[in-house]
Amino acid sequence: MPWKQSSAITEAEKVTTYQTVAGRVDALLEDESDWVAAMATVVCELHQAFEYYDWTGFYRTIGEELVIGPYQGTHGCLRIAFGRGVCGTAAAQRATQVVPDVDAFPGHIACSSTTRSEIVVPVLSRDGDVMGVLDIDSNRPAAFDTVDQQFLERLCTDLGRRYG
Repeated sequence: MPWKQSSAITEAEKVTTYQTVAGRVDALLEDESDWVAAMATVVCELHQAFEYYDWTGFYRTIGEELVIGPYQGTHGCLRIAFGRGVCGTAAAQRATQVVPDVDAFPGHIACSSTTRSEIVVPVLSRDGDVMGVLDIDSNRPAAFDTVDQQFLERLCTDLGRRYG
C-alpha cells in the first residue's frame, strides 16, 4: 500500500490508512510531553498519508483567537477570531465542521483560493476548554466523509486527553 493514499481509495482502504496513521502517531507520541511537538507530528503523519489533504494544520487557542500552529502546505491564515470562518466556528461551537463546498459556507475565510472543501475538528482539554483546532483543506469538492470525521475526532479527543 502506498503511504500517500489518493481520494479514489475505497472506504476500507481509507479506514486501513487511518488505522496505520493512528498506530504511528501513538508510537511516536508515546513518551512525548510537548504539545507543539505532538501537533507537528500529527500534521506530518496525516498530510503524508492522503493525497486529498492539501493543507493540514493546527490553530492554537490564544485568548479568544486561533493562532497558526504547526502545518504543512502553503501559507495559512495567521490569526482567526472565534466564530469567524470554518475554524472559528468549530472553536466557538466546540463541534466538528465538515464543509463539502467552502463557497457555500457563510463567512468562509479564503486563506487559499484553491480550497474547495474543509474539515475542522476542535481539540478540547480534559476540562472542556478549546486548546485549538485541527484544520484540513482539500482542493477537491466534498473530499471529507464520515470516515474522515470519525477518525479525526478520535485523534483530537486523544490529543486533548494527553496534552490538556
